[in-house]
Amino acid sequence: MPESALFPYHPVPVLQTARLLLRGYRPDDLPVFLAMFQNPDFYRYLTGRPLMEEEAWTTLLRSAGHWVLQGFGFWAVEEKATGHFIGSVGFVDRKRSISPPINGAPEIGWVLDPATHGRGYATEAVQAALAWGDAHFRGARTVCIMDPDNQASRRIAAKFGYHEYARTIYHDQPTLMLERPAQS
Repeated sequence: MPESALFPYHPVPVLQTARLLLRGYRPDDLPVFLAMFQNPDFYRYLTGRPLMEEEAWTTLLRSAGHWVLQGFGFWAVEEKATGHFIGSVGFVDRKRSISPPINGAPEIGWVLDPATHGRGYATEAVQAALAWGDAHFRGARTVCIMDPDNQASRRIAAKFGYHEYARTIYHDQPTLMLERPAQS
């Protein structure tokens, strides 16, 4: 079997909004991404602790691998006006050991530099990602998980039709599970 059949290449599509560019990660995103993961306002609801450079790099590589193997993943979010990398948005299938199981539903996530909060960037990025996802996943149900205390992300999820369907413990942390029904 040819190698291309085992590992098909899926280029990261570039999405644009009025103020944002959603693109694949680049190696030069690492220093900024790592700096974000040193800010408690950034990592509070993600890892609960700062990430080391190796962990931040692995996160970027994992996303690149998602695109290659799954045909979807996370985009780097870039502010058009400045060209600055300001966060991430996209879909994953992490094969999480979580109950209730996600069962392969595309899982959306987003995280932006706290310095950009309050500007509507998360809403803009999530809207673009969901439009792509609705077309790519042919309107399938999508899910997201988050810390129940993350009120800002809960508001964004609600804007796009996500509603709670379960509460669980994941990696020893309370976790809220939300879903968005298939879109026609």
